[in-house]
Amino acid sequence: MRRFGYNKRMSIALAPPSPTVIPAEIDDPINAAILAVSEDTIQGFTPDPFGEIADKSGVPVSTVIERIQAMLRAGTIRRVRQTLMATNLAQGSLVAWQVPADKLDAAFSFLFDQDPFSGHVVIRSTDAATPGSQYRLWTTLKVPQGYSIQKYADFLAQKIGADHYRLMPAKRLFALGVGHLRRRGIPIGSLADVPAEVLDTNIVELSVLDWQVLTTLKREFEPHEIVRDLWQARADEADVDLVTYLSVARSLHNRGVIGRFSTFLEHVKPTAGDQRVTRYNALFHWAVPAGREIETGREIGRFHIMTHAYWRDGGPEFKNVNIMGVAHGLDKSVLLAHKAAMDAHLEALGIPVSYTNVFWGGRSEIKPSEIAPAAYRAFCRENGIDPDAMR
Repeated sequence: MRRFGYNKRMSIALAPPSPTVIPAEIDDPINAAILAVSEDTIQGFTPDPFGEIADKSGVPVSTVIERIQAMLRAGTIRRVRQTLMATNLAQGSLVAWQVPADKLDAAFSFLFDQDPFSGHVVIRSTDAATPGSQYRLWTTLKVPQGYSIQKYADFLAQKIGADHYRLMPAKRLFALGVGHLRRRGIPIGSLADVPAEVLDTNIVELSVLDWQVLTTLKREFEPHEIVRDLWQARADEADVDLVTYLSVARSLHNRGVIGRFSTFLEHVKPTAGDQRVTRYNALFHWAVPAGREIETGREIGRFHIMTHAYWRDGGPEFKNVNIMGVAHGLDKSVLLAHKAAMDAHLEALGIPVSYTNVFWGGRSEIKPSEIAPAAYRAFCRENGIDPDAMR
């Protein structure tokens, strides 16, 4: 009996400790506190983004790093990266594609899987009587400086079998930020005290050294790269010392081409614990009189539910809409209530709206659009295209 008891005690003593499970769900209180900050409040370039997230969230920086690594590995966070103001670095446009129904899924897959210059790829739907309802496939598209976005869109149209497409470049931006968790529970019609700022889309020319730094700065981070000393490895990759790297990054920030440091949530597919960050993706359209686009955009952009708001000309295919905006949520009726509040706000200000509608997102994938000229030239050559012919 003693022998049996002895062995039992030894087996307990020698049993390996259970591994600590780090929560990766969005509703974990610590994760929620981190994500409320890390999604879209770290604006511009900072040498220590995780330190800033820690300061704003009240979570120790070691825990911030541990939790972001865990959420990235679990797929709750789909990418961590320094975003750019790509509208100031490359020609860009929202593109609505008219593709035959039997080619729609293949076109979606090609643009997401094989085209590095297409970013957001979404199949949208609306009432069949709505102008533009035949345009089911919507993407963002970027073409590096010095090249024709029209020529590249022609190339893509041929590749995917599109019957027609409509380019809608942004003329001004009024809202640009995600923050899905922060937007949960926002009161209907909640808006800022003042109209949104206007962001221009002027192209900024960069030097060879600027591109050398920017190319590494914008690449997303793998879980093992999530460390406090974040930029040293990127400086090594760019073949410059850290002081130079940080100096160039700050210069890019000052020239308005750096967006935010962000942890992007997987907001379409279920995440850890079978949770969804959001369920519905609404693209709102408004047509207002020519000359009142900026005024209207600033008013729409002040509503807290909006992740994006911009002046884009839809043309006759979309009944000449010129203000567009995107909102996400878990409940379609709540998003429609927010839009109703925006409509009422514009009416109260005396801004006439001749037409408005909503396109709903279905199948959706998001990736950063490539904007480096060298990458574009390489892609053209790989596809048998003379890059100079695409200018």
